Amino acid sequence: MDKYSSSEATIPKNSKESAALEKAGYAEVSSVVGSENKPIEFTPWPEVFAERYREKGYWIDCPLTQVLKENSVSQPYATAIVCGNRHVSYWELDALSDRLANSLLRRQLKKYDTALVQLPNVVEFYIVFFALLKIGVVPVNAIFNHQRLELNAYAAQIKPKLLIASSQHNLFQSGEFAEALKNQHEQLKHVLILGSNDYAENLSDCMALKQKKSIDFQPTEPDQVAFFQLSGGSTGTPKLIPRTHNDYFYSIRRSVDICRFTDKTRYLCALPAAHNFSLSSPGVLGVFYAGGTVVLAPDPEAINCFNLIENHQVNVVALVPPAVSLWLKALPNHVRKIRSLKLMQVGGANFAQAVAFDVLKHFGCQLQQVFGMAEGLVNYTRLNDPEGSIVASQGRPMCPDDEIKIVDENFEPVDCGETGMLLTRGPYTIRGYYQSAEHNKTAFTRTGFYCTGDLVQQMSDGNLQVVGRVKDQINRGGEKIATEEIENLLLQHEEIVHAALVAIPDEVMGEKSCAFVVTNNQNLRPIKIRQFLRAQGVAEYKLPDKFQLATHLPLTPIGKIDKKKLREFTQPQPTTQFA
Repeated sequence: MDKYSSSEATIPKNSKESAALEKAGYAEVSSVVGSENKPIEFTPWPEVFAERYREKGYWIDCPLTQVLKENSVSQPYATAIVCGNRHVSYWELDALSDRLANSLLRRQLKKYDTALVQLPNVVEFYIVFFALLKIGVVPVNAIFNHQRLELNAYAAQIKPKLLIASSQHNLFQSGEFAEALKNQHEQLKHVLILGSNDYAENLSDCMALKQKKSIDFQPTEPDQVAFFQLSGGSTGTPKLIPRTHNDYFYSIRRSVDICRFTDKTRYLCALPAAHNFSLSSPGVLGVFYAGGTVVLAPDPEAINCFNLIENHQVNVVALVPPAVSLWLKALPNHVRKIRSLKLMQVGGANFAQAVAFDVLKHFGCQLQQVFGMAEGLVNYTRLNDPEGSIVASQGRPMCPDDEIKIVDENFEPVDCGETGMLLTRGPYTIRGYYQSAEHNKTAFTRTGFYCTGDLVQQMSDGNLQVVGRVKDQINRGGEKIATEEIENLLLQHEEIVHAALVAIPDEVMGEKSCAFVVTNNQNLRPIKIRQFLRAQGVAEYKLPDKFQLATHLPLTPIGKIDKKKLREFTQPQPTTQFA
């Protein structure tokens, strides 16, 4: 029997940890540890907007921990999470996060400290998330396929005192990278690893020690930063998104209302747990708020997910378009396994209308399109929308106070049905990226509208159609690639003189990437360039799918690389000569 799978009595105490902590001088916690730290700096909503959002009930001044707390009291023995053979109740999820929170306080973690977290789709992701919220430690949750480059960039921005990771990840199978992080980021004092290792404390042990006294946990204030999310921005440096309790809790509650999640909802989480889509739209946190059950899958691989749907009578799933295409290909021999499925949400990338019709035809369930962003705004097609709107659009804003503008390059409004840039502001859309004053000058207008970078058309029913991007960014199956980041890495190769990364259409992924390189070695091969990029620690999905050698890159009249022209040369060529 798994030590987390049944009653309190089956969760073992760890006397070794307790003794080690006392020997090291860690304090026994009987009340909340005081903090001399200051709140995380972020761009707040102007007071006149904050007052309006409170008056209208969007902001209720409750911490995000309330998402879990209510059902841990009202239905403690209901199953919150199924993860393999583990069935974790709401009470257990709350108790285990309490224990971890207590262990972290004993290690002198304090309110407003920061943490870098990287975990796969496992129960511990949510235990860690709630534990950190409870004690006011502000995390950034890295995607599990992120590598050295990304993790170092996040650590440089938030200066974490705590690292929590998994030995399943290649970076943490030994202590080399963790030690390098500690050497490079002097604030990093504590490393907890999920899984066996010989260089750091074991995360599971920290959840096994029962606290002797009741702890008065204190999250950060409801109008302060609860955690950071990751932007799929178009610049070379990853941007962090500060989310407050008030704005994120509203997004969850409203999403649950629109998507009609209840305690009968059985939700398959197959997308990365840290993604905004699978976390809050309504996502896993929405399921917890509604009192339903989450079934975890390590990834969206079709056959395993079909088996999970059948075994646990899953009735809701959230997918990105490439996963939908793969499910459709695998479905003919497994139709009976997905009979319980009532709702498929699709978002994260452009979704072809033909594929949307195929979902309705072959899966026999309700389709809901979701167009959202970690910066805030979420659009849903409604469950009672006409089929034509559901198939053809990506939905409409979920809040009456989601203000949107669709404008041309001069920021003048365009007519209904015309293509323009989407701007937005509202009660759950941020007013600025973390520590990015210069970037914020262009990412936000002076009146607080976020420039999403999306090109959209508004239909007569108010729904939006997403037709492209303004920003220099590639959406590879829902994973965003900032072209500047990869171009800068390519230029570090001693044999590459110039480089440009562009999007190319792909039937399965929506977009893939093609790197045009000017090199002083015409024998340079793609395999060598990919090896070079891997050595820089870049995530696998960011590696260019295709390479083309060029004698030079075309320029616009003002001297910038003409990427529009480059996209015209994406057919396979051994060497491309641009006119």
